[in-house]
Amino acid sequence: MALLNAERFATELAVLDGDTHLTFADVGEQMIATAKALIAGGVEPGDRVALWAPNSATWITTALGILATGARLVPLNTRFKGGEAAYILNRSKARSLLCANGFLGYDYLEMLHEADPSLRTRLDGVILQGAVGDGVAWDEFLARGDGVEEGRVRARIEAIRPEDGSDVLFTSGTTGHPKGVMLRHGASLRCYEIYNRTYGLGPGDRILIVTPFFHCFGYKAGWMLALMAGATSVPLAAFDAARALSMIEDLHITHTGGSPTMFWALLDHPSRAERDLSSLRIATASAAYVPAELLERMANEMGVHAITGYGLTEAHAFVSVSQPDDPPGLVAEWSGKVVEDTEARIVDDQGSEVELGQRGELLVRGFQIMDGYYDDPEATAAAIDPEGWLRTGDVAYMNAEGYVKVCDRKKDMFIVGGFNVAPAEVEGLLTKWSRIAACAVIGVPDPQWGEVGVAFVVPADEALTPDDVIAWAREHMANYKVPRRVIPVAALPLNTTGKVLKDELRAALAQQGEIDLSEDPRLDALS
Repeated sequence: MALLNAERFATELAVLDGDTHLTFADVGEQMIATAKALIAGGVEPGDRVALWAPNSATWITTALGILATGARLVPLNTRFKGGEAAYILNRSKARSLLCANGFLGYDYLEMLHEADPSLRTRLDGVILQGAVGDGVAWDEFLARGDGVEEGRVRARIEAIRPEDGSDVLFTSGTTGHPKGVMLRHGASLRCYEIYNRTYGLGPGDRILIVTPFFHCFGYKAGWMLALMAGATSVPLAAFDAARALSMIEDLHITHTGGSPTMFWALLDHPSRAERDLSSLRIATASAAYVPAELLERMANEMGVHAITGYGLTEAHAFVSVSQPDDPPGLVAEWSGKVVEDTEARIVDDQGSEVELGQRGELLVRGFQIMDGYYDDPEATAAAIDPEGWLRTGDVAYMNAEGYVKVCDRKKDMFIVGGFNVAPAEVEGLLTKWSRIAACAVIGVPDPQWGEVGVAFVVPADEALTPDDVIAWAREHMANYKVPRRVIPVAALPLNTTGKVLKDELRAALAQQGEIDLSEDPRLDALS
């Protein structure tokens, strides 16, 4: 696809990233240069190659170079600390890591090597941007490919089949350790061709991509779709409402997407009324719950037609999408219509299908279901039944027209500003600290972030304070995982098998009345 469009739209602008302007032909050339260097380093089809960097033009061309070799791309969350990244690199058996140093003040390689010194010798660390340190400089890396013929890259590309694996995207899932979701080239392209029938991105359009590239929303529904459609990708490394408004006006942005939090911030920013946002036509608001008021304000105050949908990484992040002519009320009420060649069922706890309009767990079957979790057949079998139905773990209901509404999660997981958080993972990280004897984490509603975490902590040290716990958490985990509130307790409520009774914790919290965390400064922007 990338090479075909490099020729089809050769001189058109493909990526606009600050002072970096890449045509479609430029993107194709840089993709090939990266692939040549990876091939020279011994990367073979099926290998895993990790990419750890913020949204940028370089991320796009580097990812394409990885995919062009036939390897599987393993994107890493830019908010990860060293231990979190080391787990995924080891779990995926990644052969190489291409990363940027300095984003948000972090030295990725230093954090990584401190967490797992063995990675220094096992993993080839290449620096895309920033201080090189003990990594391989980007120019030096590209020079490795000078002896590789371009024909070898093209042969690799031509050998890729639609059913071949493209990515291993790690998601929190329902357990304490992230699992690697195996996605495919053909399904990715087909999903977002269907999505674009509603989104309407095409040649001459410009898409502002705020959502992170390590997530399907920023990657597949972002720059990948733009390359497919002949549009221009405009990446933004970290969301800032004032800057985003300025970019929409100055760069004539036509499309964008993000969480409701992002759109509230744009609407309520003091400079918004002064900006000419008339170029912006369509925006995707991604969340289980999108307030009707938000969609109405987007339409009335920004002239933007909002769409929404539902997906999960295990289904290429694409199960349902609103239709082009759906009015704001319908978009707000439903999570979109189940897409073509996809089946959906709502079942009760016994697996029996419920009547239309009744709530139950959403099961999905179709062309977009993952190949499974990487090197984890047990987790795969638990997620996909023998008939091919994916258990989403989400509670939903459906109508006769095929629209679904996702209204809750059967899983213990909660979502902070669009990022999945597995309580068991946060609990596991917190209890590694010797000052904490035990803990339990739950998600609670939050007006700004959708949900945030609250940690009930049994101190091992009488001097331990909630602020101590939050400070330690900020040093050892991505910020969206950091609990917004810590409640010290003498003991956790347990059942006869030793499982924490989280419903009792939720009830105890509810008795304290509504918790207003909207002004809490400890959680910064999540983009």
